[in-house]
Amino acid sequence: MNLRTRRCCYGVVLLAVGAGFVQTLPAQNAARGKAVVGRQSRAADASRKVMRPGDVDLARSRAFVLIGATGLGHEHGAEGRLAAGEIHLGSETNAGKLVFDMPTFVAETAASRKYVGLEGEIGQSTARKVTENMLGGDVLNVEKFRTAQFVIHSAMPAPVKKKTGKADPPFVLDGEFTLHGATRPLKVMATATAESGGIRLRGRFTVKQTDFGITPYSKALGAVGVADELTIWGDVWLHDDAVSRS
Repeated sequence: MNLRTRRCCYGVVLLAVGAGFVQTLPAQNAARGKAVVGRQSRAADASRKVMRPGDVDLARSRAFVLIGATGLGHEHGAEGRLAAGEIHLGSETNAGKLVFDMPTFVAETAASRKYVGLEGEIGQSTARKVTENMLGGDVLNVEKFRTAQFVIHSAMPAPVKKKTGKADPPFVLDGEFTLHGATRPLKVMATATAESGGIRLRGRFTVKQTDFGITPYSKALGAVGVADELTIWGDVWLHDDAVSRS
């Protein structure tokens, strides 16, 4: 076989290989596309959580905080969201858990000031500064402690001496609260009402920042500062099949 014949044969082989490769590309791309769509579909399915009785409705639930003042400081309101949660009212053990999403807390929103009983409005620049101080490394340090949580050991109705028939007794949520990496016992009295297709559970408790290793914010040698004690409200919506169907 001479050189010209070899080149011709090689050319035919290369053309055949190339044609096969070109024909294979659409099939490979289609397979890759199906794989990507499959992964996206599985991720979407995983993100759709079926609500069960006792699950927290994260979209509607909030935590509100009244931040007291010392010296020439001013009181502030703040609100934040929950990252996860479930509460099983009437459970004597393993009654649930609330996980607070600490980076979502924002100071001086209109809703937070109204909820904690503060009047007037605060400028955006002041609100932004208060939020930065609150979330920063010297106080909550949310970069390190991204969540706080209330592990609820029991959620039983509060004992009552005499039934009046006017309202259901509040529930006692008894458990442990973890904030800033420290855990302390916590007991919360909470009222539960059927509202808007769910159970609205509202309670209030106080904590001292120093009990959790937090130094309350201050400046100007303490002339302006934040009080050690914080008052925290939980406004939590629970899924309930019976209420949803009514």
